[in-house]
Amino acid sequence: MNKKLSLILAIVGAFSLASCAKETTQTANTAESTAKQAKKCGDMSAKKCGDNKTEAKKCGGEKTAAKKCGEGKCGGKENMNLAAIEKNILTKYPPLEIEMSAKKLAEHSYQVQGKAGIATDNAGFISNAGFVVTDDGVVVIDALGSPPLAVELLKRIRKVTDKPIKKLIVTHYHADHLFGAQVFKELGAEVIAPIGSYKYINADSTPKRLAERRESLKPWVNEQTYVVKPDTIIDKATDFELGGLHFTINVVGAAHSDGDLTLLVKEDGVLYSGDIIFGGRVPFIGGGSTKKWADTLAEMETGLDLNVLVPGHGDASTDPAAAIKLTKSYLLYMREVMGNAVEEMMEFVEAYEETDWSTFDKLPAFDAVNRLNANTVFLSMEEESVE
Repeated sequence: MNKKLSLILAIVGAFSLASCAKETTQTANTAESTAKQAKKCGDMSAKKCGDNKTEAKKCGGEKTAAKKCGEGKCGGKENMNLAAIEKNILTKYPPLEIEMSAKKLAEHSYQVQGKAGIATDNAGFISNAGFVVTDDGVVVIDALGSPPLAVELLKRIRKVTDKPIKKLIVTHYHADHLFGAQVFKELGAEVIAPIGSYKYINADSTPKRLAERRESLKPWVNEQTYVVKPDTIIDKATDFELGGLHFTINVVGAAHSDGDLTLLVKEDGVLYSGDIIFGGRVPFIGGGSTKKWADTLAEMETGLDLNVLVPGHGDASTDPAAAIKLTKSYLLYMREVMGNAVEEMMEFVEAYEETDWSTFDKLPAFDAVNRLNANTVFLSMEEESVE
């Protein structure tokens, strides 16, 4: 009887050992499969988000593969793939040596400031960007004019924080603020833009602009550079919260461009205005409405309660009214002189040559953009005169 019991126990023990070994093998296989799944998810997300033919719906929003992996939803390895994608991003674009620094404006808010100039000066670094560091991640405001410039921006962010990039707020769709957006898209950031952005995206002139920059900003803008589509379009004032900070996106409409917005960081009292405000230089008048633009600035001049205003170009200011004054006065003067010329049925060339530009002609970018601005306003005033 004891021999039989011993035999049974031996058989049970052998079966248990075999089962345990099988379980261990299965666990190892599962871990290997998980790692492969995580890598696959990261590779797929990078490929999808780097493809300019991918629909925004497939590549963006809460279902973005890169975002899922960055939130630890891919194989349970939180941020593993995001770190790999970021490491790749830091080396995949053409190198760029540029003077760039991140200036702290408030407890959470920073500015990166481009130099005054035309679009292709300073390797294209002529516009401003910003970022806000919260407990849960980073909000980036505008992406600069090329992927390598965006990489340099990312490096400056990483000197401040290692938190993930959660959102990219594009204040408006113009090349000098936009062509770096793919860097943050590849990192899984939600790309947020104002209504009117698709007018730029779908315009016949947009591929031509990109082609021009591939020549004038070679090699930093190249065949791999593409126009990123927004994940989210904002068409009205919108509040959101991230990491304990509260933000307000205000939709300006077609003012400087086909669609503009501003971003307010409430706790810091910092407003990122985009190009509805230019600091210390002649503004560029794009595809919007100078009337809408000037009216908006007049409202802002008396209605803002801020600590710091960050324009789309130029220095941040602790005196918002003063920061607004230059852009507003330029727009009003341009509308006045070109409007008078239209009323008097003058030719544009005659009107331009007879105008006194002495208030503005010493400002940066005057020689590059003033005549083009005047012609744009002249044509728009003709349209307004027959409405």
